[in-house]
Amino acid sequence: MLYAALKFVHVLSLIVWIGGMVFAHFFLRPATLALEPPLRVKLMHDVLQRFFAAVSVAVVLVLVSGLWMIGNVARMAAQTGGRFAMPLSWTIMATIGLVMMAIYGHIRFALFKRLKVAVAAADWPAGGKALASIRTLVGVNLALGVITVAVVFLLT
Repeated sequence: MLYAALKFVHVLSLIVWIGGMVFAHFFLRPATLALEPPLRVKLMHDVLQRFFAAVSVAVVLVLVSGLWMIGNVARMAAQTGGRFAMPLSWTIMATIGLVMMAIYGHIRFALFKRLKVAVAAADWPAGGKALASIRTLVGVNLALGVITVAVVFLLT
């Protein structure tokens, strides 16, 4: 039962993270292009601030639940006298997940900080530049997330 609950938390957290990136990248951002730069940059800042709060929780839950699930399987193998060898799909998933978390950390703690400073100073060109950098890395993370989902379904 614990493993199923952990898997549920893991997948639900990924849905929030990947789904949010899809929404922001393909729906929200294009819709804001009709707005004047000050309004667009401020709106994206406000939306991303809320989204990043949720993603920060999701990232922690993904990491903790993933490690806990791996640990549970390894522990069960040891208790039965077996040897634990992490499946290739899990190794790929974990590796890509850690890369995604590092990219998210850069977005959240470096690029979003630049956006926040630009909005506070009403420096809309700097805010637009920060948003462009965020968009690029969100696109990378989105691609990595889709690859991870494909690995799970195609290699397990």
